[in-house]
Amino acid sequence: MWNRIARFIIQYRLPLIVLIGLVTVVMGYYASRVQMSYDFARTVPLSDPDMIYLTKFKEQFGEDGNMIAVGVKDSNVYKLKNFEAFRTLSADIKKIAGVNEVLSLPVMKMIVKDTAAQRFTLTPVFPEKLSSQAELDTALMVAYNQKVYMDRIVNTHNGAAMMLVWVQKEVMNSSRREALAQSLQEAGKRFHDNTGIELHYAGLPFIRTLVANEVKREMQFFLYASAIVTGLIMFLFFRSFRAVLFSMIIIGIVVVWTLGTLSLFGFKITLLSGLIPPVIVTIGITNAIYLLNKYHLEFARTNNKIEAIATVVQKMGLATFLTNLTVAIGFLTLLSTDIIILREFGIVAGINIMVLFLVSLVMIPSVFSWLPTPSEKHLRHLNFRMMGGFLKGIDVVVHRRRPLIYMVSMAFAIFSAYGMMQLRSVSYMVDDIPEESQIKKDLHFFEANFTGVMPLEIVVEFKTKRRRPVLDVKNLQKLEEFENFLDSLPEVSRPVSVLSLIKASKQAFYNGNPARYALPSKSEGAFILRYMKGQTDPSAGGQGGGDSKGLFKSFVDSTFTKVRMSSQIADVGSIRMDSLVHDVIEPRMRSIFVSTEKDSVVATVTGSTKIFIKGNKFLVDNLRESLLLAFILITLSMAILFANVRMIVISLVPNLLALMITAGLMGYFDIPLKASTALIFSITFGISVDNSIRFLAKYRQEILANNFFIPVAVTDAILETGKSIMYTSIVLFAGFIIFTFSSFGGTIALGLLTSVTLIISMFTNLILLPALILTFDKPKKKKGEHLPIDDFDSSFYGESEDEEIDLDKIQIHNRHSAAE
Repeated sequence: MWNRIARFIIQYRLPLIVLIGLVTVVMGYYASRVQMSYDFARTVPLSDPDMIYLTKFKEQFGEDGNMIAVGVKDSNVYKLKNFEAFRTLSADIKKIAGVNEVLSLPVMKMIVKDTAAQRFTLTPVFPEKLSSQAELDTALMVAYNQKVYMDRIVNTHNGAAMMLVWVQKEVMNSSRREALAQSLQEAGKRFHDNTGIELHYAGLPFIRTLVANEVKREMQFFLYASAIVTGLIMFLFFRSFRAVLFSMIIIGIVVVWTLGTLSLFGFKITLLSGLIPPVIVTIGITNAIYLLNKYHLEFARTNNKIEAIATVVQKMGLATFLTNLTVAIGFLTLLSTDIIILREFGIVAGINIMVLFLVSLVMIPSVFSWLPTPSEKHLRHLNFRMMGGFLKGIDVVVHRRRPLIYMVSMAFAIFSAYGMMQLRSVSYMVDDIPEESQIKKDLHFFEANFTGVMPLEIVVEFKTKRRRPVLDVKNLQKLEEFENFLDSLPEVSRPVSVLSLIKASKQAFYNGNPARYALPSKSEGAFILRYMKGQTDPSAGGQGGGDSKGLFKSFVDSTFTKVRMSSQIADVGSIRMDSLVHDVIEPRMRSIFVSTEKDSVVATVTGSTKIFIKGNKFLVDNLRESLLLAFILITLSMAILFANVRMIVISLVPNLLALMITAGLMGYFDIPLKASTALIFSITFGISVDNSIRFLAKYRQEILANNFFIPVAVTDAILETGKSIMYTSIVLFAGFIIFTFSSFGGTIALGLLTSVTLIISMFTNLILLPALILTFDKPKKKKGEHLPIDDFDSSFYGESEDEEIDLDKIQIHNRHSAAE
């Protein structure tokens, strides 16, 4: 089959390249339209009950994660000039396109009783124009008496103040958010320049915008860095500028196809999918090195360029296909997960790894058939002897120190198993950002002064035949008891709910007396409700973001059977969050809201925070399943190649040990399992198995050539295939290690651990694998036996004695002879 494919590629190389060029133009068009993702990473399937509940919650009460917080902690802000500047800042931010509402101390409104009209009205606490510091101080005293706001937007203990900015949903989840964040920071800079007061920014919309911009910047950096680093290694190897240049052009085509695939499927660039292009470059370079090395090897043997190129396709086609396939399987198994970001990553990476195989197999032989023949300088690497001595030393150890190899391997396995027991799965809503970054510093500011800014929502539904059960005094008392409990938790902020409005209304009814900020009694309720009846629902400063629903309807449904409590929580990590929600909040919730035979009460924790907690569990479980699936599929692939259970087990042991060592290191160095770090195992397993396949293919050839004498076959396999394994590992190490220059902790861990795993895999496949073969393999010659692995060409240096292509069947047009 590969003989026919070789003839086809050589004969139709020009039309094939034209076709690839046309497809690249189309994919380039789609690549230009690919967008960054600004959504919160969904790790819980849309069909999950908690996700369905959150969707309904948002439809009824509005978004829970659409708030940006701007904080300040400086006593100078309470000086007249600076206070007016803070008010101007609030007005400037309110004018930014995409901002729904702004709530801050200078624009705060209080509820005032209108006795004549028997209704409540909203009145600004601070006059439009303050004439003196004394007038400001008087107004500040009035503001501090508005209990509904205190310790929510003003810390009464240290004077820190927080401005809340609600963002429109359609802006929050689109690229328009970049302009909003930039305008917000520009307004803040003007305030800082005028006052010298430092501002702090937080909130999921703002943080995600900064993270998305950093992902975009890093994707470009890693793409160029991987091309430069691996290209330099390739140049040192081949000493040919044109070999590097045209290989990079070919790989660049696949990168364009990768970005086009993202756009075609309607996917966006995320922290994970942004890593695919540099991964494509790294794996593409290994393909190019193998194919070009085989081309130079065959040219040195035959001194016939066309014959050498045809042999590359015939002999290396299956080898390149299988090595790319095992890597692609590692990615494509992520399709079995229910997690959207992983599925998108898996399908795009898996498809384009196979595209890389097709484009490389067509374009590298075709392009080099038109380029001048390799010179003596270009072929010098074929006589590279530096690694020969190292591999001879390994060969001696394998043959003479097998007990030592097994003891060391067992020690590493025990060491790794203990480390794996300490491995934990934890992630943060604002994950992977360095502690020294301004984002983290600002987040810690809000956690220290306002508990945090991560949303935590609780819905209490009273299922009863009674009318408007939320306003029942007993139910209000239960709600207040639960709110007081939430407020007592150091990780949770004071909740905002319809109780806040009712308490503030009672305070207003008693002419703003702060001592009256409490739930009304049954007799008081009749008078207060009379003032609230029929008035327009105030929206200023509402959690709903100033939309038509207003403040009241953002916290209670129209039938007054369902009430919302909204809090903020510190970003304490998935483990503590899970314990806090399931072991602390929910048990207390069940003890307070007890159902009876007549009346049922259902209290539910929801919001982005709970989905985040559940998503982390989904993430780890799904990645375990995908890794198991990858293991099964790769094992089946090897079963087809070898048709020998013993050889399958022998080949898997070195690679599983490498993965165990990596997992153990993660446990010892407290590197948690999360999306980025868990991907290490899927990526490296497929790549490291390639080393085993190459080694065993060469071993199989040498067994047949040496009359089934195992020691000689193992030696020949180590000395020849060892070079290809080492070169590949060096290139892959260099390609993945650049991820350690990331700003994101998960990406750094991905790059470092993947690189380490590939180097460990190199040694286990060069030392442990041949030792296992010497101990356990018992090959027997069967008459007429031909295994699929027999067609695998693993040669990197050395001659090939396989069947040659009939060049008479290939038509070579003379118009290219000048170039040749």
